[in-house]
Amino acid sequence: MKILIAEDDLASRKFMHKFFSEYGECDLVVDGLEAIEAYMMSIKEEEPYDLICLDIMMPKVDGIKVLKAIKELEEKNNVLLANRAKIIMTTALGETELVKEAFELGSDAYASKPIDLKKIKQVMEKLSLIG
Repeated sequence: MKILIAEDDLASRKFMHKFFSEYGECDLVVDGLEAIEAYMMSIKEEEPYDLICLDIMMPKVDGIKVLKAIKELEEKNNVLLANRAKIIMTTALGETELVKEAFELGSDAYASKPIDLKKIKQVMEKLSLIG
């Protein structure tokens, strides 16, 4: 499985990297602009991400805008629904409006920080990323 982790907080990024590396190859980015660039590169190299973890509050471009850009790129590149990246939004905030917007834009799940590994594992099973 190929995973992109977009997280500006170093501690959260390390924590998520340690957890997700058990399930696949992880790429790490620190802001929304890097997330979009990494996604575009994965499409260009024909090695798309299976899972993308997006922090809602990131520098340069926030997670909501990144999510929107990824969904537009999937549409533009005619990526089949079954092959589209599963997206989990992460947030430290109780921003229910942002979470609602993320689901409307096509997010598959969301996790509040601190991340509960048991819940993330359940979400990954539900999304058929792990058995």
